Amino acid sequence: MRIVYMGTPDFAVPALEKIVSCGWDVPLVVTKPDRPASRGHKIQQCDVKKKALELGLAVESPEKVKNNPEFAARLREIAPDFIVVAAYGKILPKEILDIPAYGCINIHGSLLPKYRGAAPIQRSVLAADPESGVTIMYMAEECDAGDMLAQRAIPIAGKTSEQVFDELSVLGADLLVECLPKIVSGELKGVPQDASLATHAAMIAKEEGQIDWDRSAKALESHVLGMYSWPIAFTSLNGEVFKIHAAKAADRRTKAAPGTVVSSGKEGIGVACGDGGVLLLTKVQLPGKKAMDAGAFLLGHTVETGTVLG
Repeated sequence: MRIVYMGTPDFAVPALEKIVSCGWDVPLVVTKPDRPASRGHKIQQCDVKKKALELGLAVESPEKVKNNPEFAARLREIAPDFIVVAAYGKILPKEILDIPAYGCINIHGSLLPKYRGAAPIQRSVLAADPESGVTIMYMAEECDAGDMLAQRAIPIAGKTSEQVFDELSVLGADLLVECLPKIVSGELKGVPQDASLATHAAMIAKEEGQIDWDRSAKALESHVLGMYSWPIAFTSLNGEVFKIHAAKAADRRTKAAPGTVVSSGKEGIGVACGDGGVLLLTKVQLPGKKAMDAGAFLLGHTVETGTVLG
């Protein structure tokens, strides 16, 4: 089996490793171009490129895939059975979708048709969905709208986006290698999506991390889970950005105004929420400092009851 692999972040690494471990031919790995890192502005290779080079695979990182006849010609020369895509970060044009003998296959991090788009995993955690999963699907010109080949679900309650990313990256890799031989044999056929059930999972913006204390304690618990490990949920404490790495809805009520600190001790910092519930902050961080358990943080910082966050 001859496979061109297209992916960029760490989510896409397990599938590449799995394909190689199966002994299938990977003549080319395609990633987004190297970009400057956020700190120091040094050029940094993406995770898939690092892994591909480690595995001794050829890598190309075109600036664009649409209206790029040289790149399309390169793919036609390879004549792949499949192009497999996982979080590549670019939409493939029809001229590329039509190249592989058995189609372009995508590993998508949601149970389609729900959460089409750039941030399906974080959106499902933010929405407090009880489960998420992966969908193996044919790619189409419309984003995440192709026929579905297989799905597998996992429970995600209480998990951070980072934890779900890690689980689904492995789950997607395993499901992919189960599907590819069945596609070749004709055993597995695509099933059209019900477009009426589709929702859009827009890319997460850094500003979305800000906590709105008028929301319920349970909603804010999901907010903190969904924003980890990027961009991290945040509020303000005494005029400084106060990042919240972990928090949970406490089993108690309060009449204090939303955003008011109602308890402060080794178990955490309790903050009033809009529904009268309390969100217990258990891991926090100030600018220039390391993230700390709230109890340890309070040994060096005073956060009195009555303090208003945000």
